[in-house]
Amino acid sequence: MNDESHRFDRAKPLSPAPRERAGDSKVRQILDGARAVFLRDGFDGASMNDIARAAGVSKGTLYVYFPSKEALFAANVRDDRRRQAEQMVPFASDATLVAALTTIGLNFMRELLAPSHIAQVRTVTAAAAKFPEIGTAFYEAGPDYGQRRLAAFLATRHDIAPPDCDLAAVDFVNLVQGTLMRRALFGSEVASDADIVETVKRGVESFLRLYPATDPTQ
Repeated sequence: MNDESHRFDRAKPLSPAPRERAGDSKVRQILDGARAVFLRDGFDGASMNDIARAAGVSKGTLYVYFPSKEALFAANVRDDRRRQAEQMVPFASDATLVAALTTIGLNFMRELLAPSHIAQVRTVTAAAAKFPEIGTAFYEAGPDYGQRRLAAFLATRHDIAPPDCDLAAVDFVNLVQGTLMRRALFGSEVASDADIVETVKRGVESFLRLYPATDPTQ
């Protein structure tokens, strides 16, 4: 079996996400090796031979866990995005609303603008034209999952009561990005941490004008 002849069958589901095999250290070993190759070579440039070498496994072992390069890439995307989305939202109940939103915004933007994330977004965008399931996996495990976690967080707060927490979460994510992500994607400008802090500050202020705190002291 070679990489060129092993084509992705759109009628079959992609390989299970790593979380569904959380107890298997071999999956983690393969995903870590694959991540390095995909970030270095992109989706089209990566080969299963290179991934097997980077992961320290045989090509046969690789196919036991992941039936295709597309399935492996999608699993890698899901793993990365879920772990990062989980780190975005703090659940410290004693934080003030402004402090909590600022922490969420800073965590989100620093992760969003990390060179490895920018590289992955570009790789996913290129691959999704041919394999839309990869784009769907990225969206569901990243932006959609993160926004749902943020909506759930907003619903737990006693000091803010947006009429629609899902919509409020989308507004928040858009507001704290400003133009920084677009600039990074097109290689126009690398944001400094001071840029991130200032953009998030303005985004939080704008968000609280849209969704005022029910407790002004917060």
